[in-house]
Amino acid sequence: MNPLLSIKGTLAVGFILALVIVFALFNGLTGLSAVIWLHVLAGVVWIGLLYYFNFVQVPGVGAALADSDGPGPAAINKYVAPTALLWFRWGAVVTWLTGVSALAQLGGGAQGIINAFTLQDGMAVIGVGAWLGTIMLFNVWVLIWPNQKKILGLDGQSHEADTIASAKKVALLASRTNAALSIPMLLCMIGYGHGMVM
Repeated sequence: MNPLLSIKGTLAVGFILALVIVFALFNGLTGLSAVIWLHVLAGVVWIGLLYYFNFVQVPGVGAALADSDGPGPAAINKYVAPTALLWFRWGAVVTWLTGVSALAQLGGGAQGIINAFTLQDGMAVIGVGAWLGTIMLFNVWVLIWPNQKKILGLDGQSHEADTIASAKKVALLASRTNAALSIPMLLCMIGYGHGMVM
């Protein structure tokens, strides 16, 4: 059976290949390297889905609603969005937790986290990125997800049209805020390891 025919098999192949490379070429990963690898991997899932929602799904659903002869947005909203939102919100959590773990390892424990979030001792650039990521995580769990549950009917309740319209506006603006914040956040995260140390 071809492992690439399933999501789990595809992920397993990817992780096995990564570990083969690590042990064949580098004799293993340090704790920090492993955490940063997982941080970047989770971040790609989170930010990739953020961009998918903002640049593909929202405009696509809008076009489907405007097309009276088209299939409508029901398939996306019923089958795609709930799964994408699951990966999106948990990708955000894993990204943030592995990021905090990396800060601790970079700065010698809790002091690394403190230095980053207080923008001290050479950790100002990555600290700004950590703050932006924290704001984005807040937006995911406090503004986007609760409102998406209302919009998609995932909260088990029926809502009036004005409640759904309000939820759409809050979710959209929080998501667009995250898309905008992701650009400087990524600059700060990459910059720390590539010469933007202050």
